[in-house]
Formats: sequence, C-alpha cells, structure tokens
Amino acid sequence: MSDPGVDQAADGRVLAAPPGWPAPPEAAAWAGMAGAIAETIAPATEADPAAILAQLLVGAGAIIGRGAWAAVEASRHHPNEFVVLVGDSAKARKGSSWDHVERVLRRADPSFAGTRSGLSTGEGLIWAARDPNGADPGVADPRLLVVEPEFVSVLKATSRDINTLSPVLRAAWDGRPLALLTRTAPVRATTAHIAVIGHITAAELAAHTSAVEAANGFLNRFCFIACRRHRLLPDGGDLDPLRGTGMTERLGANLAAARRAGRVYFDIAARLEWHDIYAQLSDATDGLVGSLTARAEAHVLRLAMLNALIDGDSVIRTTHLRAGLALWNYAARSITWAMAHTTTDPVAEQIHAALAAAPDGLTRTQLRDLFARNLPAARVDAALTALGAQGRAQRRRLPTAGRPTEIWASTTNP
Repeated sequence: MSDPGVDQAADGRVLAAPPGWPAPPEAAAWAGMAGAIAETIAPATEADPAAILAQLLVGAGAIIGRGAWAAVEASRHHPNEFVVLVGDSAKARKGSSWDHVERVLRRADPSFAGTRSGLSTGEGLIWAARDPNGADPGVADPRLLVVEPEFVSVLKATSRDINTLSPVLRAAWDGRPLALLTRTAPVRATTAHIAVIGHITAAELAAHTSAVEAANGFLNRFCFIACRRHRLLPDGGDLDPLRGTGMTERLGANLAAARRAGRVYFDIAARLEWHDIYAQLSDATDGLVGSLTARAEAHVLRLAMLNALIDGDSVIRTTHLRAGLALWNYAARSITWAMAHTTTDPVAEQIHAALAAAPDGLTRTQLRDLFARNLPAARVDAALTALGAQGRAQRRRLPTAGRPTEIWASTTNP
C-alpha cells in the first residue's frame, strides 16, 4: 500500500492522521495475500486498512483451527490470535471494517459458523466450545471466533472478583484445555480453538485498563490496533470489491489446506532473521506499555504463521516474518498512543467521549448533565483543563445578550 496513513477521499478531500497518530504499518505488512486483500478492500470503505488486515488475519486463524501450529520448546502456538481495534473516537469505522472482513470469510468458508458475541463469563465461553458429556452431545465444531463490538464490557466483566472470564480467556489463547469444575456436572472444552476480535475507543481502554489485568497477562495476550476513519464516502463504496479478482476463492482453498498443515517451520533464511528479531523483542520495557507488550515474541510468531498459512504455505518465510513483525510494531505503537492519549481520569475520558460524539460541541450545562448534575463543577473544570492541556478538547465562546456561552469541542478527527 503506497501510503495507508493518508488517503484520497471520494469527494476530493484528504483525511490526514490527527496529531500524535502512530505511524502506519510498514510496507512489509502488506506483502502477502492478507495484505493484498486488505489493500483491495480499502478504497471501497471508510475503514482503516490496518483494521481490515488485522481482523482478516484473526478471522482466518479461527477458521484454520488446531490443525496447524508452530512449536516453541514444548509449547504449541496455534493460529488463534486476539486483537482489539482501538478507535480514536466512536466514528472510527471499526464496525465497517469488520463487515467487509466477515463477508470475505463467509465466502471463503461457508461451512464455518463459529462467530459469536456476548463475552461475559468464562462459563459461557467454555459452554460454547464444550466436549460431549453423557446425554449432552457437546459442540461438534470447537472453532470459535468471538467478535465483541463493545469490548469495554469485557474489561468491566474481568474486573469483578468472582468473574472467571479472564483466566478462561488466558487459557484459551494458550491453547490449553478449558474446564469448569465448580458445577455438579463439570464442563470441559479440551480442543477449543478460540480467537477474539474486540472494538473499543481509546478513552474506554484507558479508563478500564486495570493494573491487575495488565500484570496478570490477560491484556498482553491481545494485539491492540489503532484505527480511524480514512475516507469520506458519502455515496458508499463498492459492496463487493473482491469481485472478479479470484482472491476469495484462493483464500478459501488456502484455508482448507491450512487446516491439515501440521507443524509450521521457519525456512533457513527466516530462522536466521528470527534469531535476531527474537532478541530485540525480548528486551523488557518498563511501565504499563511494557506490561501490555510483554508477549511480543509470541504475537510475532503467530502473525507470521498466519501470513504463511493464508498464502497457502506451510513454511514461514522472511516475507511472512517481516509481515508479522510490521503489524506487531504497529500494535506496539498503537498501545503507546492509546495510553498516552488519555488522562487516566475516568471523568475526563467520559467527557471526551461525549465531545467526540457531538460535532457541534457541548455547553457547560450539557456537560454537567452527563453526570446528572451530581458532580461538583470543580471536578468538571479539572477534567476539561486536563483535556485542554493535552490538546484533545478546545473551548470557544459564543456571544449572547448576557454572559457568553462556553462551548467545548473535541479536537479528535471524527
């Protein structure tokens, strides 16, 4: 892709990245078939090309299942990956990006019906992929792609002490058997293959990211991909941008072959390059960002394997490794942006989310109404001051017959 960071809009205007936006994925990310599909779809949608690419990789990995894996010592890494799209606002076109990917995946493998939403408990997740047990026939196909348009609800659920969602998702990413032994009739999912796609805004992510979930390894099992609105298509785009390209058919054939690929190896050139990359990825980074990127090596391996399998290859080559590394580097930049693009103050983040959804801005009265007027004016003032200092909100005054009306608006590109 020539420049995924700036795109020519259908009405002649260019949507440039807002200040501080992470640099787009390097050209290597688009080198394989997954990149080619994302590039072909991109001009037909307002969605972010990086969001299309990341979700295509994760969705394809869900379809492939446990028939392919890469080995690291005694552990197997299957092609099930977790990704969260982090929007700059509620208008980042996260849903649009998934709609295109879902259409491609359904056509590539019409038999795959394992797409669900509604993550709330570990018990529910295990039940959706459970083994046969007595009179219960279980689930015939334990492959599952969970798509959560409101990933903030997952973060809220995992923060509850009695909720089992976090440990179950951690085990699912690891590919370990899932079990719920607290019931009278224990439920197990020994061959579950679970991939997750979540959507969230940067404000929600920052407001609901707890130090516990960052430290216990839950959140670092996700790749976080910053996404924004790239184009303005007032008349809509091509509903079937892959029509006539043959890409969907080739993708379907490659995914079918990948289900029987077995162990996936590096070729000699890729392995030598992997040794150098591995040492770099293993360097520890301090702070919250370091905690959220602590599984860099595993993510790059899985992304490289996914690129290989989507290409119809059972060997990871340098192009696949570089593609995986390029997307991971973007994910690392994305989480740095998301954490820096916040006050960590939930009041400020709630105000910013409301401003981002109000193109004409909000008055002080409207801002107080967000909190049912139960929040002291000084608390609202402090939050607005913090947002203004970060350059995320600005104030203007409208003259009236009496006192000027104060309007606050988000500076985030909608």
